[in-house]
Amino acid sequence: MTSILFECHHLYYLPNFLPIIEEFQQKDGYSLSASIPHIINDLERRHLCEAVETVGIEFIDGDNEATRQKELKSRKFDVVIVGIPGMLEKVVSDNTVAVMVYHGIGLKESYYRDNSPRINIRTVESQERYDELTRRGETNLVLTGYTKIDPLASTNSQKSNQFLETLDLSPERPTLLYAPTFYPSSVEQVLPKLPGLAQRMNVIIKLHGFSWSQRRYKHHSEQAKQIAGQGIYLATREDYNIVPYYLVSDILLSDISSTLFEYLALDRPIIQTTFYKPRLKHRILKSRLRKRLDLARTEKINFTQRLDHPEELEALVSKTVKNPDSMSRMRQEAADHYLYRTDGKASVRLVDAIEEQWDKDRR
Repeated sequence: MTSILFECHHLYYLPNFLPIIEEFQQKDGYSLSASIPHIINDLERRHLCEAVETVGIEFIDGDNEATRQKELKSRKFDVVIVGIPGMLEKVVSDNTVAVMVYHGIGLKESYYRDNSPRINIRTVESQERYDELTRRGETNLVLTGYTKIDPLASTNSQKSNQFLETLDLSPERPTLLYAPTFYPSSVEQVLPKLPGLAQRMNVIIKLHGFSWSQRRYKHHSEQAKQIAGQGIYLATREDYNIVPYYLVSDILLSDISSTLFEYLALDRPIIQTTFYKPRLKHRILKSRLRKRLDLARTEKINFTQRLDHPEELEALVSKTVKNPDSMSRMRQEAADHYLYRTDGKASVRLVDAIEEQWDKDRR
């Protein structure tokens, strides 16, 4: 029996792993487990435990981080899959195949910095990123596509309508999904404008996990709670998976989030805000904020409608609802460029690569 551990540093990493879990579960000879470090707050850890047990895999914990790591190390997992290097070396054994399925594909420079020499396989979601990582000296790359969006390869309008009804939203109205990042974010400027939109369309707010769990961003979720209801649905803290909300929405509104790229798989309109409220230190030392962002990638985005001022939101959304196909060609070209393949089989390609590496190491 080949043992697989999903070391999940945050609850919102789990959607990247779910298609991989499903692919392993369709095969014989695998035992699947998941765990989360104790440095993460107790509520998020409990939510992860509930989520993985719901999909039928073992959750491993300990009384503290030291005992958790000791337990994981003693299990000598054949494969460990992570969303960030983190404490990888503390939970793998010498013969473990270590795999990184990076947790985001957005506009932050950390994509290129987060790595470890211990990683045997790093999945890559596009040829562009594969070439850039290769240029930077990475040699452990496998071009698979992005596992998180595998479920977007098949849509079902009946199920989408039923899901909207469970959210107390009307399937007869267009639906806008607002999915901002945590920093730098458009939240404070956009949220006050959403009740106006909700007069004539469904609005779903899916905040980043840090907007619920981290003190410096918690005002995002507090502000969102104040406008929820009356056509606005706020996804709860424990509702970690944005993918079902992609499927039921007609338009995405975001800022510098990975959602801009993930949503391309559906060829539906994307509105991108160009404004945000930086912290005081970043208003003074602007170069520090620029270092956090992948500016070269940002400048290449040509598949979104740009929203330069919050006051223009309603007019731009109205225009987009009337002309949903106006940027379709650019979105399709962008999907080919940024997502490699959107055939729902990125997890299949990854599992094939893991099995090949495992067989190779055993020979």
